[in-house]
Amino acid sequence: MKRSVHAIPVDFLCVLLMTAGVGCKSSPPDYPVQPVPFTDVQVDDVFWLPRIETNRVVTIPFAMKKNVETNRVRNLAIAAGRAEGKYEGRRFNDTDVYKVIEGAAYSLSVHPDPDLERQVDELVELIAAAQEEDGYLYAARTADPDNPAPGAGPERWSRLNGSHELYNAGHVYEAAVAYYQATGKTAFLDVAVKNADLLVRTFGPDKRRDYPGHQEVEIGLAKLYRTTGNRTYLELAKFFLDMRGRGQAGEPYAEDTPFAIYNRKPYMQAHKPVLEQKEAVGHAVRASYMYTGMADVAALGGYPEYISAIDRLWENVVFKKLYLTGGIGARHTTEAFGDAYELPNESAYTETCAAVGNVFWNLRMFLLHGDAKYIDVLERTLYNGALSGVSLEGDCFFYQNPLASNGGRVRSPWFEVSCCPGNITRFLPSVPGYIYAQERDALYVNLFIQNTAEIEFQGQTIRVRQETEYPWDGKVKISLFPEKGLTFTLKIRIPGWALDLPVPSDLYRYTEIAENSPVLKINGLPVEIDLEKGYAQLARTWAAGDVVELRLPMPVRRVLAHESVEANRGRVALERGPLVYCAEGIDNNGRVHDIVIPDRAEFRATERPDLLQGIMAIIGKVETAPAEGSGPGSVAEKRTLFAIPYYAWAHRGRGEMAVWLKRK
Repeated sequence: MKRSVHAIPVDFLCVLLMTAGVGCKSSPPDYPVQPVPFTDVQVDDVFWLPRIETNRVVTIPFAMKKNVETNRVRNLAIAAGRAEGKYEGRRFNDTDVYKVIEGAAYSLSVHPDPDLERQVDELVELIAAAQEEDGYLYAARTADPDNPAPGAGPERWSRLNGSHELYNAGHVYEAAVAYYQATGKTAFLDVAVKNADLLVRTFGPDKRRDYPGHQEVEIGLAKLYRTTGNRTYLELAKFFLDMRGRGQAGEPYAEDTPFAIYNRKPYMQAHKPVLEQKEAVGHAVRASYMYTGMADVAALGGYPEYISAIDRLWENVVFKKLYLTGGIGARHTTEAFGDAYELPNESAYTETCAAVGNVFWNLRMFLLHGDAKYIDVLERTLYNGALSGVSLEGDCFFYQNPLASNGGRVRSPWFEVSCCPGNITRFLPSVPGYIYAQERDALYVNLFIQNTAEIEFQGQTIRVRQETEYPWDGKVKISLFPEKGLTFTLKIRIPGWALDLPVPSDLYRYTEIAENSPVLKINGLPVEIDLEKGYAQLARTWAAGDVVELRLPMPVRRVLAHESVEANRGRVALERGPLVYCAEGIDNNGRVHDIVIPDRAEFRATERPDLLQGIMAIIGKVETAPAEGSGPGSVAEKRTLFAIPYYAWAHRGRGEMAVWLKRK
């Protein structure tokens, strides 16, 4: 059962009117490709459905409980005058409440739950009470204006480079829009609009000229514009972006502030105007959120110069700064991108929030360009760098997702800075929304996840049924059921990994060309795969019951990194389909860092339904490197490698782990 989305974008409404033969005076700019909403896609597969259900029944309730136990909710109560005491924790802790509300809203959209809805209504009522009369909403100051939380600044907006006032606001907007769309209730949306109107009155070319230290409000303002039609919100998002690299009016950080050790401007992508930036630098979460906001402003505002800018930045990341897992952010000290090819393994930061942000960004790049290479990056990040951020049980999390460990890594139930658990709660329910997309005469199949979708397309409803055991198996069956014969192009993504290209750059490559190629059939008859922008183009008049079958070979593949990646010279990684694999000590006699994978080694995939909620493991004969200091006559010992999908590591106690293993 699903609930209809109450807010219909103006431009999409115009398309519907024109399809029905009704005129529409003007259609505002928008993404040329539109995603099919997750509410129109019912996932029922063995891989994603359990994870989405775990998020619904475990992660969301767990996170809501932790928000209470850690006084995040109490801080709002203090700001509302309903509790005594001092504000506790970080100045941005309110966002953990907002993100979990957003996740709850997405869950409610497809799975009504009166008790969960009641809990959210109570939180919304508290948030509204914590909002000041003019729309200001920031518990870190309102709770005690004379003694705001550390880093908040002495007055409103006085330290925007670190106060997170605008970052908090962005998450309010995203959560409020989600809850309005899920329930039709306007109370939280009213809070968001009241706050956004305050920002519009406060900031602008002839008002306060400043920008947020942590990007996010730009994404929220774009969603609020799409929901309300108020263009001033989109213009304010663009203003905040355009102010970066052009100076700010806020106070400098005090020397005793931890952030003072960094060069603040590159750290928060304010070293140059955004249109002049060519290299991804600084805090990776901030960057991915900014690039996402730039895409929204470009598409919804009609600013092609923004597209050119994020095209350059995307190439920089994918060619020089992307981990094999799709993670971004190499440096632990600053949670930031490193230099070109700086991709250490054990010290990799690769924050879960950055992986989620990378998915957000790559989805929008696809919607702008209709190119499968962006979905290739999105899929890699989804199955590896993002999914590793939450335990299979749903109540423990990784903040960092390194590609090697000496045994000291373990997921935690919560963090002082708990942005990552909140991001997981809102991300997982939305995964079905990444499967399909459409434009005027084409329907895209981007991800291979078993589901049934009801897609409004060209004036009728098309039911699409996708059957697959992906990512364990490469066979995909897609059945189409239009209401009547319909002529359009079905665009089926052929993943880059199935075309001997791990990522759409030279950053990684397979050691050998695959022996088999993808096979495509329509109604049982083979068809030639006509690739355009990574998609097989199937143009015809489709009738109810037409079936498309895709077979993607899934051999075990060896991956090498670009020679400039110092950390991976002389090393090799293993993949199968979209999954990156790793070796854990518990499966390999306690040691993995001495494993050597000879070029002649052969591997096989084997089902293990009893392990880690069911996986396909990789097994092969490898060697053990001679101990350090061994003589020239030392011989490598033979041994068996047992590798598991990277997302599933760290579930069986502490121990060594490595993605990249020695090659010689």
